[in-house]
Amino acid sequence: MIRISLCMIVRDEERVLERCLSSIADLVDEIVIVDTGSTDRTKEIAKKFTDQIYDFQWVDDFSKARNFAFSHATMDYIMTMDADEVLENSDVKHFRSLKECLLPEIEIVRMKCVTRMEKDVDHIFDEEYRLKLFKRQREFVWEGSIHEMVRLEPVIYDSDVTITHFPQEAHEARNLENFRNQIRRGMHLNKRLHDMYAKELYLLGKESDLEEGMAFFMDSAMDERRDREEVTKACCVVARAARMTEEPVIFFKYASKVIAEKACSEICCELGHFYEDARDLEEAVTWYYKAAYKTKPIMSMTSGKLIPLRGLVHCYESMGMEEKAAQYLGALEKLEK
Repeated sequence: MIRISLCMIVRDEERVLERCLSSIADLVDEIVIVDTGSTDRTKEIAKKFTDQIYDFQWVDDFSKARNFAFSHATMDYIMTMDADEVLENSDVKHFRSLKECLLPEIEIVRMKCVTRMEKDVDHIFDEEYRLKLFKRQREFVWEGSIHEMVRLEPVIYDSDVTITHFPQEAHEARNLENFRNQIRRGMHLNKRLHDMYAKELYLLGKESDLEEGMAFFMDSAMDERRDREEVTKACCVVARAARMTEEPVIFFKYASKVIAEKACSEICCELGHFYEDARDLEEAVTWYYKAAYKTKPIMSMTSGKLIPLRGLVHCYESMGMEEKAAQYLGALEKLEK
């Protein structure tokens, strides 16, 4: 059986830290908490679970904080969790099985991360596999019967374990501010960071966040260094921001850029919202239908079903077309079960 060090970086997480640690403490062999400047009861709560609590001066760099946390781990594998994540009771069995059966050659384990809002826990807002478990000391091996070479790519395993993420407003605000700080310093966001910023802004950003990020993503949409997927995500963010700030010329310019190449569920939803707000319900229905049945999401899973189905129900009810509304309400209820 493998032994696991849980390494977390935290700050002002008194609302959620105990819930997180209570869900995982009995399953890991060591807990390392790195605090980056809490002013609430975060460290007091952490002391209930571990005496390995370290202070780290925040330098606006999550990688440095994470590396500092990893440097204090002593077990076979290191697991990362955020304070607003939870291992649900239904996944304890899967986690124990993973510990007992993980093959020694596996160096990284991915777990499915499901995002739910605390006020709407029955609905999944996003899900994706993320790197969560890392072998602490990597063993390099030679491969190839001739022209042998050291294997550099890690062996990654997709587990059955699901981690549930309940995002907190303060956590989101901190992440968005971190992205903005990097941009102010002139840092070029690589594809991974660009996609993370776009996704977090599109899914969780307030109108003020979207308005502040609009200029960056307008530039990004014109940046020849960005691939098609990055440009599409940038255009979706700009279109959402322009719709919320009531700038229709900008809205249609960037929505059209996406549709001209390959429409996605997000941009169809934005068009549905636009026409619904304008009380052109027949046109709104067209775009909500495309979002639900003719396109696929690239950032927001709910843009592919939940949001457009709700839009279809509301529009048909507003038009007095009760049979149509009932049809999509039935599809919505099946999805929400």
